[in-house]
This record gives sequence, structure tokens and C-alpha cells, in this order.
Amino acid sequence: MAIPVEDSPFTLFDAWYAEVLACKEIDEPTAMTLATVDEKNMPDARVVLLKGWDTLGFVFYTNMNSIKAKQLQANPNAALCFHWMPLEKQIRVQGKVEQVSDQEADAYFDSRPRQSQLGAWASHQSEALPSRFALEKRLAMYTAKYPIGKIPRPPFWSGFRLTPEKIEFWLKQPFRLHDRLQYTLKEDVWHAIRLYP
Repeated sequence: MAIPVEDSPFTLFDAWYAEVLACKEIDEPTAMTLATVDEKNMPDARVVLLKGWDTLGFVFYTNMNSIKAKQLQANPNAALCFHWMPLEKQIRVQGKVEQVSDQEADAYFDSRPRQSQLGAWASHQSEALPSRFALEKRLAMYTAKYPIGKIPRPPFWSGFRLTPEKIEFWLKQPFRLHDRLQYTLKEDVWHAIRLYP
């Protein structure tokens, strides 16, 4: 079975993502690996969660003082990888990131569970933690500061949108003769080619 060629990779992503959301065997359908580069040009990768997407790109949120945020601010080139083993599918994305608007960040922060909002205030993400008690103490402090009502978004918390320049779809096939379909954006038009496995 070959991956169908669509005019836009987002049409194909939409179809695959709908399958992922419907698959009961996938515990965290929004999980994606984010790859960045540090100041010494050393690759760095971690799993983050997809919190929105459209034809403009793929959105995730973070503490802007985190290692990944600092790396992205210094070098906006990044890559994503979605790997959905039960469906035997993978999508790789390369492009550039830019920070989401304050309105987008506010709207997503408001949708988060209250404990997650408090956790965002309490965490000095990626910094050395002297003890678990230090984190719990900070969480208690912010819980007391915001006992009821709306919790404002921390000024150091926002998100990024990765705008793709290349998207590759991978479908497992027998004998490791996998199907690979790569889209590349050239002058605002997506061009698709198949790649050897």
C-alpha cells in the first residue's frame, strides 16, 4: 500500500492524525520529539506535546527560560518527529520556529488544568533543583497566591510554532521496504517525491 500523494501535506497529516486520535492503543497521541541545536552545534532532543496545528505549522508550549526555548531563540531551525508504532507510521518535519502571539499563549494557558497552571509558576524549568521539597514549597506558595479565580499566564511562559519547510511521511512495509513520501516547500508550493526506504 502506497501513501497517497495530496496537493498539501497538511491534508495527509489531517487524515493520519485522525487515525491516531481514534487509536486506543496510543496513550499519548500528541507526543512528538522536538530536536534543536545548542550553542556548540550539538543536537538536543526531547518529547513535547502538540497543542495545535494548521497550515501555518505545529504549536507547542514551554517555559521560555527552559533549555529548549533558549536554544530555539538562538537558532530557530528545528525538527519534529511523530512516531505512532501501533499504526506503523511516522512523520518527520523540518522548519523554523517563531513564538506564538500573547493571545494564543493566553488562550492555551487558560485551557490548562489549574494544577498545571500553578506548576508553570512554580517551576524554574531546566535549572538545578536543590530538593523535591523546594519545588513543593514553591507550588504551595503559588497555590496560596492564587487560591481562587483566574490564574494569569506567567510572563516567562509561552509557545512556539514550527512552520514546516519539509515534511516526510513514512509507512512501514514488509521486508523493510517502507514507503516514504517527502514534501518540500518551494516558492509557496509543496512538491512531493518518493524516497528509497
